[in-house]
Amino acid sequence: QVQLVESGGGLVPAGGSLRLSCAASGRTFSTYNIGWFRQAPGKEREFVAAFSWTLGYTNYADSVKGRFSISRDNAKNTVYLQMNSLKPEDTAVYYCATKSGGWRRVYDGDEYPYWGQGTQVTVSS
Repeated sequence: QVQLVESGGGLVPAGGSLRLSCAASGRTFSTYNIGWFRQAPGKEREFVAAFSWTLGYTNYADSVKGRFSISRDNAKNTVYLQMNSLKPEDTAVYYCATKSGGWRRVYDGDEYPYWGQGTQVTVSS
């Protein structure tokens, strides 16, 4: 069993930056894939980015490519989502999720059994 806790959300002006954290407890991330997803009001959940702890692979949605990046802290068993050049359309609740297994369908939220509670990101225009 893995428990995930996100933090770091908030209100920022367009063009600003935020860094979200996803801390794991119960088990380490060492053999897992970590995904970031978001959901805006009235919209479906959307893939943002994914990271393979074992392989170091990353995958980003086209909408965030070049603006968002994933990093990790092994000692803290934490993954970060650095978000730069934020836009109002980035406003959403952001969730981290994790799954074991290979680097497959990492963009598909239904593949992830473990989810955090979410953190709100609001970008003002």
